[in-house]
Amino acid sequence: MNTILIAIIAINVLISYKGFNDLSFFRKYEFHVGSIRSGEQIRMISSGFLHADLTHLIFNMLTLWFFAPVVSSYLGNFSFGLIYFGSLIFGSLLTMVFHKNDYGYRAVGASGAVTGVLYSAILLQPDMMLGIFFIIPIPAYLFGILYLLYSIYGMKAKNDNIGHTAHFGGAIGGYLITLIKDPQLFVNHTLMVVLLAIPIVILFVMEKTGKL
Repeated sequence: MNTILIAIIAINVLISYKGFNDLSFFRKYEFHVGSIRSGEQIRMISSGFLHADLTHLIFNMLTLWFFAPVVSSYLGNFSFGLIYFGSLIFGSLLTMVFHKNDYGYRAVGASGAVTGVLYSAILLQPDMMLGIFFIIPIPAYLFGILYLLYSIYGMKAKNDNIGHTAHFGGAIGGYLITLIKDPQLFVNHTLMVVLLAIPIVILFVMEKTGKL
């Protein structure tokens, strides 16, 4: 049994439940750019354990439950935990980079960390099949690329209440930490390493050229 996975899910459930029933607690620990810039950096981590509602929490924890075993089986439980928390931080950092001047920007959820674990699993096992809407089968690597391209669209359109930037930052964290932990992937899965980097390159090119 992956005790780190169980502990992470338990912490998410407990902190989210507290936030559901205590608005002051929720506001104190949510991601809020103005508060973070004034010195409350703890929010960059604590916000990753709060969720907007029960559906948000269940979706994130189920996704984590499905893909954490792939990462753990290849890299071990400790590395899984490192990827989870590293991706959470990467998601928060990228969000701060893109929203640093939006002092009212708020966000909650483990989505950045979970996306990092998902992207790590795809990098480790790119030939597994995933289902779009749990119905349409698609190779994992293609799903990963399309998901990040959709995230770029969401970051540009800004027409929903989804933290696309945190998702993308989490994916970057999962991608980089996985390659650091298993550099043999550069040799064994060279094409996939390159393909999965394409959306990341596109994002930073668009940001550099002012297209976002």
